[in-house]
Amino acid sequence: MPEQPIVKMVNISKRFGAVQALDRVSLDVNEGEVLGLLGDNGAGKSTLIKILAGIFPPTEGEIYFEGKPVRLSSPKEARELGIETVHQKLSLVDIMTISRNFFLGREPVKKIGPFSFLDKRKMDEECRKVVTQVGVRVRDPNEYVSILSGGERQAISIGRAMYFGARILILDEPMTALSVREQRTVIEEVKNAKAAGAAIIFITHNVYHVYPVADRFVILDKGKKIGEVTKAEVTAEELTEIVAAGSMTGAPEKGS
Repeated sequence: MPEQPIVKMVNISKRFGAVQALDRVSLDVNEGEVLGLLGDNGAGKSTLIKILAGIFPPTEGEIYFEGKPVRLSSPKEARELGIETVHQKLSLVDIMTISRNFFLGREPVKKIGPFSFLDKRKMDEECRKVVTQVGVRVRDPNEYVSILSGGERQAISIGRAMYFGARILILDEPMTALSVREQRTVIEEVKNAKAAGAAIIFITHNVYHVYPVADRFVILDKGKKIGEVTKAEVTAEELTEIVAAGSMTGAPEKGS
């Protein structure tokens, strides 16, 4: 592991009016590491990650990227740093083709005189190459996303993020409503992203979804960080009990 984490969030708090969604939460993640961000519904996981993704500003706290303080005012600013998010439901648009989805908002263009046109050939070729690499069998990149299974959508979303140079890959409940076979597809893509050196934050309330690939876990409950453990320090069953109880009471001591 590198001495300096690629991203460090320090004492992050977020209030929405009278509601304290996050209360002085800190975490860091290293390149080539999978961090499982765990907690039951309402724990504050998604709020914390939306702050890192530039969707919400923190009420208090600091974010450091490669040791330098940053202020992320928009998802565009986050993406420029290499922070890519694969959302649970909104990663791909059903009524658009696979190729258009792949390059959505980042379409390559070619110029003819004073005019700019979508470089459709490049879009189709690059999309087909990446989709094949992630193990999704698509006859034509101009087919609509609606034909894809949930696992295929997630695999393509992860492949797209890595294609555009993700250094921090945020996965928001990527296994929800997937079959066992589809979950395996996603797990393989997480392993590929890790092997490529990306830092991965895997958000879930289900320990068994992330435990096979995670190196370390941060557990939230009701907007507070209640613990942090490495995979070597805790079993999946013990971790599940911690999440369910909302407390580290009875958890193994670090280093034991």
